[in-house]
Amino acid sequence: MGRPIVHVEVIGPDPERLRRFYGALFGWDAPAGAPVAPAVSEPSSYAFVEPDPSAGAAAGGIGGGPGFGAHTVFYVGVDDVAASVRHAVELGGTLVMDVQRNEDGFVAVAHIADPAGNLVGLAGPL
Repeated sequence: MGRPIVHVEVIGPDPERLRRFYGALFGWDAPAGAPVAPAVSEPSSYAFVEPDPSAGAAAGGIGGGPGFGAHTVFYVGVDDVAASVRHAVELGGTLVMDVQRNEDGFVAVAHIADPAGNLVGLAGPL
């Protein structure tokens, strides 16, 4: 096994709007004022999202091929991918890739863009 994914950041020009969006969509509590390098974010605008104590290390995947644009995406586990897509759009997000299932049919995924345009994946059971 390679080195684990240890941190994800969501950065945009209106951090308060992003905190409201992710708080409403995923229940993330992220009060501003966490320590950060000034080159990453305005220090007074940066917030940590603490993981659930039962969460394990995040897995990663590398792929693509001809016809696939370069991008990086983090996936958030949800109970209902389609419902989460609808909720994200209601909150000001944008649908990027509608609900798809993996080859084995056990996982559904979708991509949205948050209000700042950051790509976000949603993953959950069918």
